[in-house]
Amino acid sequence: MTSDSQPRYPDIEIYLAKPPLDALNQWLGAAIGAEPLAPAGKGQWRTLGHHDGADIPVLLVEKAADGFASLWFDSSHTPWESDADCARAAAQLGCEVRCSLGSWHPGDDPDRFLQLLPDGSEAEIDWPDSRH
Repeated sequence: MTSDSQPRYPDIEIYLAKPPLDALNQWLGAAIGAEPLAPAGKGQWRTLGHHDGADIPVLLVEKAADGFASLWFDSSHTPWESDADCARAAAQLGCEVRCSLGSWHPGDDPDRFLQLLPDGSEAEIDWPDSRH
């Protein structure tokens, strides 16, 4: 964490295209010491991670948007300062990862997203694509 950068995000949310559940559980375990995701209703999975002595509730919602699952960390105490930092860390899962480039500040563009592809490439995209 840098001392003169923007404040940490109050929560982190990334989107995963068809995330491999076994790899996701391994990544969550390594990143935040979370137990494997457990069913929490239709198309929802939960777990609890920990970082720097704080609990990090985690929610995975399958089919959240356009074939992507939402992975939400309901804490400002994650190892990542921003959604983009988390998305880059999750890129090792081998599936497409997206996250909003806006934050919680008024005036940020809610449709600008960072897209990370399994081949390691990154691009800024509009999502959902307003042309459709």
